[in-house]
Amino acid sequence: MSPNGSDRSSRRPMRRKLPQVLAAGLVLATATGCTYKDFPRLGMPTPVTDEAPRILSLWQGSWAAALATGVLVWGLIIWSVIFHRRTRTKVEVPAQTRYNMPIEALYTIVPFIIIAVLFYFTARDESALLKTSKKPDHVVNVVGFQWSWAFNYLENVDGDKSTSAINSSALSGIPDKWKKTAPAGADGVYDTGTPGERNPQTGNPGPTLWLPKGETVQFVLTSRDVIHSFWVVPFLMKQDVIPGHTNVFEVTPNKEGTFMGKCAELCGVDHSRMLFNVKVVSPERYREHLKDLAKKGQTGYLPSGIKQTDHARNAETKNQ
Repeated sequence: MSPNGSDRSSRRPMRRKLPQVLAAGLVLATATGCTYKDFPRLGMPTPVTDEAPRILSLWQGSWAAALATGVLVWGLIIWSVIFHRRTRTKVEVPAQTRYNMPIEALYTIVPFIIIAVLFYFTARDESALLKTSKKPDHVVNVVGFQWSWAFNYLENVDGDKSTSAINSSALSGIPDKWKKTAPAGADGVYDTGTPGERNPQTGNPGPTLWLPKGETVQFVLTSRDVIHSFWVVPFLMKQDVIPGHTNVFEVTPNKEGTFMGKCAELCGVDHSRMLFNVKVVSPERYREHLKDLAKKGQTGYLPSGIKQTDHARNAETKNQ
């Protein structure tokens, strides 16, 4: 068989397989269970806080930049394959381009510009997302421990400003800077759970953190043992819960419902069981829940975790 005949016969199986490959790609694209309304979010869940759309916009912009870059690269590859392929009449090696300074400069400058633009928008949005208020509407100390979560509500539950428990030894792991954001008379209540606990509405495992709709909540994140990560999935944001260091961020929930949360840091053998729920309710129902916890005797605070180290405390002072 001639070389040309051999080439044609080797290409035939590939041509027969091409429709199968395209059909498989179509099935993968359409069998994900997503509706047309889900595609603009590119895999992200529906945002349920005022801050989450900023994160979604950054995610969409990154995908758009990646797609534009990919289309350009794929186009150049296809163009090269088609117009520079070897033919039966031209079997010699084509002319090689070497030391083309404009092209080499382009290869260097364009990736730098892409990275600089992504860095700018990421830094801008990160700075906005990590801004905190001096007096948020609510302060919740989220405590991670192997293998569940505890929630200290730094609230003035009884309405008496003289019964503050903010200086309790249980909160010694939190720097004074973040204690000052709590309301006056924060006697507080707490809640905790186990991996085997279930939310009565959804049946999802883990304890339930209650939050009020339309009001700013500041999370003060502390750990009793190892590094965890506090992630409420539809918040589109997570932060590490680090022993000896305090992380803080704020959200304003804008949709009522019960949402899933989990630890997003591999923290040990039962990491997969560190699940929890977030229940967003009206402000009136939220205050009723705090009073219900007080009636159960869950007043004061649970230990917040390992005391912040001197090095981290110095960093906090510099950032004030």
